[in-house]
Amino acid sequence: MSARTTLASGRRRRKTITVLWIAVLAIVTVSLIYWEMTALLYILATLGVSALLLVVALTDLTPAETISNDPRRIDDSAAIGSGIANQS
Repeated sequence: MSARTTLASGRRRRKTITVLWIAVLAIVTVSLIYWEMTALLYILATLGVSALLLVVALTDLTPAETISNDPRRIDDSAAIGSGIANQS
C-alpha cells in the first residue's frame, strides 16, 4: 500500500508544481500586458516557442514504435506515387 501512496503523492506533487508554474506564468504575462511591455512579451514568446520546438525536435519516439502492437507497414509511398501499386 505504501507504493501506491508514494505514487499518488508524487503525482499530486507534480500536478501542484504544474499548477504553480501556470499561475506564475499567467501573472507574469498579465503584468507585462498591463504595464505595456510588449517588446519583452514578444521576446519571451519567441524564446518559449523556440524551446518548445527544441523539445519536440529532440524527443526520441523510437521506444513508442516498439510498444505498438501494429505490424510494421511497408512504406509503399514511392510505388503509389509512380503508379506501380495500381498495376494488378
